[in-house]
Amino acid sequence: MQTFKLIVEYDGTDFNGWQIQKTGRTIQGQIEKALFTMTRQPVRVTGSGRTDAGVHALGQSAHFRCQTRLTPDAFFSGLNSLLPEDIVIRSCTRESETFHARYDVRQKTYRYYILNRPLAPAIGRQYAWHIAKPIDIKAMVQAARHVKGTHDFGAFENTGSPRSHSIRTISTARFLTDAKDPQIIFEITANGFLRYMVRNILGTLVETGLGRMTPEEMPAILDSKDRSHAGATAPAHGLFLVDVEY
Repeated sequence: MQTFKLIVEYDGTDFNGWQIQKTGRTIQGQIEKALFTMTRQPVRVTGSGRTDAGVHALGQSAHFRCQTRLTPDAFFSGLNSLLPEDIVIRSCTRESETFHARYDVRQKTYRYYILNRPLAPAIGRQYAWHIAKPIDIKAMVQAARHVKGTHDFGAFENTGSPRSHSIRTISTARFLTDAKDPQIIFEITANGFLRYMVRNILGTLVETGLGRMTPEEMPAILDSKDRSHAGATAPAHGLFLVDVEY
């Protein structure tokens, strides 16, 4: 039995998320289908975590185990020839038998893209949240500082999170663009994320940028552990899983 690690890039637009479901197209399902074609055996693929319907990835990590003589290079080439064009295997490596794509994660990085201008885009509209009203990015920067560190993020958790507790440590929460750029990029790194946590934090930051909340309200929202105190959930299509570290 051999263990292989995949780094996967995908456009989540036409998927019902990462995790295989009874109905609907999923990234995990497509990869497992391709692996069956290559190995003629059912192979379960385990991702570093779930991404929801419409969320994209540049660096999702996953592993699978199977009895095979195929090399990582053979899986790399074979999978890329069999998978649909909205999924690309960026790398395939052989790992130790104890490696686990989910349980061994040290931290993950996501980026969220906003296009802040009056006119909506025709091209690239599925990769950024268009907001026509002017956003005060300085207020968003101030609010984002409060989420860094170790906190109970219950206020930013939707129901259905597969977790034992809602305490997480955010090491990075920053904006990568300046106030004059219509494309706003928010980057966040943590040792783990709750269901919709990034999108709920981003939605709350946008509420601050639109003047509906103040940056000083963020600590009280965190302390409340109450989802109803935070802002609306940001749309899925602006979110990208960028990197998974082990």
